[in-house]
Amino acid sequence: MMKTEFLGLRMKTPVMAAAGPWSRDGESIRRLIKAGAGAVVTESVVSDTLLDVRPRIAYDGMGAQNIRLYSDIQIEGWEREMEIAKSAGGVVIASISAHTPSELAYLATKLEKFGADAIEISVSNPMWESLEVMASNPETVFEMTKEVVSNVKLPVIVKLSQNTTNISSVAKAAKKGGASGVSAINTIRCILSVDIETGKPSLATYGGYSGGPIRPLGLASVATIAQTVDIPICGIGGINGYENALEYIMLGASAVQVGTAIMLRGPDALTEIIEDLQRWAEEKQIDSVARIKGKALRNLKSFDEIKIEPATSTASGVPCTADCTLCIHTCMYGAISKNDGNIYVDKELCTGCGLCTFVCPAKKLKLDW
Repeated sequence: MMKTEFLGLRMKTPVMAAAGPWSRDGESIRRLIKAGAGAVVTESVVSDTLLDVRPRIAYDGMGAQNIRLYSDIQIEGWEREMEIAKSAGGVVIASISAHTPSELAYLATKLEKFGADAIEISVSNPMWESLEVMASNPETVFEMTKEVVSNVKLPVIVKLSQNTTNISSVAKAAKKGGASGVSAINTIRCILSVDIETGKPSLATYGGYSGGPIRPLGLASVATIAQTVDIPICGIGGINGYENALEYIMLGASAVQVGTAIMLRGPDALTEIIEDLQRWAEEKQIDSVARIKGKALRNLKSFDEIKIEPATSTASGVPCTADCTLCIHTCMYGAISKNDGNIYVDKELCTGCGLCTFVCPAKKLKLDW
């Protein structure tokens, strides 16, 4: 079993369920725990609930936009929901969101009393610009974190937004405020699409973008935080398979959260990721996250450290995919040609950009020094 310890919480797997409609109440959380989640984060709890708008979720086959704000269960109702959730025996982390430090502290103390194992503070909401400003302000994040930490005895995580000019400074502020860890990233402010016949956007307002397309942003955010702040990190964003979970861990995360995959494929998506990760770990004889945490981080360099070397593309003897000319069409330097079914690279024209090695479906091309 690939075990991990995150914020002092011992988990059977580093794969958690993120905050969202799939963790909206006690029974939903129970299902996710039974699906194998190492921990489940509740949908964000607030002081004043709002009615849902309809429609509120859009999907284009790649990423999703949602405009659901928060839990529609009043804070006092979470006493019963937490009891139901905890009856499955798993780790439950309460997500909270508010406009002021004192309001956050009030919610945190309530949920601590109700049995939460940790608190996750959400400091951004893509629907409301004022909260985006909050997520970008290190001083505000510090004050909010400090107030919650001083009022509860539970581990406190701060969920960071990618919509900030300097995520490192915000992470430092969270640590300074006493946070036990951070999670990154939240959904990203978006408009998913526009119907060009009617002129209507897919949803009526700005929303949070999630799914596979935001993974590169999440990976970069986690790596940046790991390089600048010595604090446990939970990676979030576009985790569709076990490989994506490993990417986050190898860039410095101690655990990961899955959200959109659950929304699109149900709790079975979580089970699949966890079981596939376990099989991989058994094959590699890796029994803990600590064995691989940060492995890729050590291979990251600053731009100034990258050596300018005379690398050029080389075609191997691997057969081309039938009728494929991707490498030729994507070569901006006109260095690749095809004759009698064979690929040729003009070394004088090739500048070693590397694009052809990624677009070739047969993996025929590679860079040689």
